[in-house]
Amino acid sequence: MPFKRGLWGRSDADVVVHAIIDALLGAAALGDIGTHFPPSEPQYEGISSILLLQRVGDILGHHGFKVENIDATIVAEEPKLAPYIDEMRRNIGDALGIDKERVSVKAKTSAGLGFLGRGEGIAAHAVALIEKAGV
Repeated sequence: MPFKRGLWGRSDADVVVHAIIDALLGAAALGDIGTHFPPSEPQYEGISSILLLQRVGDILGHHGFKVENIDATIVAEEPKLAPYIDEMRRNIGDALGIDKERVSVKAKTSAGLGFLGRGEGIAAHAVALIEKAGV
């Protein structure tokens, strides 16, 4: 999305997708994003977070899990995310093979408080509901 600033990270620094990846892996007790995609590995430099999310979907499937729903919240003063929320939901759903109606993405501000309120960063929180096949 167009914005005067950017985020720095080993991959493409998609904060909300990284939070979703950690929520999914955590729900399945399969570690975290760094366990599966170590930042020290050159192959992950600049990689698309959506591609990593697809891989996590495959990892979950291999372990007999399916994603039921995702709920993610982005905390940022800027940019205004409302115009992009529907597309974000669709991209996340497509990456996981679930309907976007099972993906919630919300944007909040920190009301000017702390480093987030000063526009020095963006945070995201996510929870995921997964189900083990046959249980």
